[in-house]
Amino acid sequence: MLEFIQQPWTWWVSGALIAAIMFLLIFFGQSFGFSANLRTICSAAGGGKFVKFFDFNWRSQIWNLVFLLGAILGGFISSQFLSDGNPVQISENTISDLAKLGISAPTSAQPDELFSIESLFTLKGFLILAIGGLLVGFGARYAGGCTSGHAISGLSDLQLPSLIAVIGFFIGGLLMTFVLLPLIL
Repeated sequence: MLEFIQQPWTWWVSGALIAAIMFLLIFFGQSFGFSANLRTICSAAGGGKFVKFFDFNWRSQIWNLVFLLGAILGGFISSQFLSDGNPVQISENTISDLAKLGISAPTSAQPDELFSIESLFTLKGFLILAIGGLLVGFGARYAGGCTSGHAISGLSDLQLPSLIAVIGFFIGGLLMTFVLLPLIL
């Protein structure tokens, strides 16, 4: 059974599972998105006493917090018990593109030049992670949700604001990849 779980799965298995989950969420009047959990956590911690944005019934979002905990637990289980220890397999074109930016092929899930303890304690590494994190957090709040919320839940619900947000995410991703990232690195 373990060998069956560890093997690469075809794309349509994930697609069918995501479609089934989205159907159930829409049926029960819920929407999916990870960034909403940050608001829920702040509300549960008492943030509504200080900021009106966090003043809402956070108990209605417990299912989303359970999903968040499941994602964290699932990531831990897969990395600790279902990983074969081999480096992530990426295409030769990607390795070549990373090398042009001065980044070696990842030996784990992330490139060490960007996502390691050593790079965090350099000025450049700290600024990349801190500014990037602030921009992602601000962008998710400004767009009314994160990429998963808009691209999966919003588009499944045929929401025009989600389509506009997803188009903006793609344009921003292309600009970051081909214009800003080469300048930063």
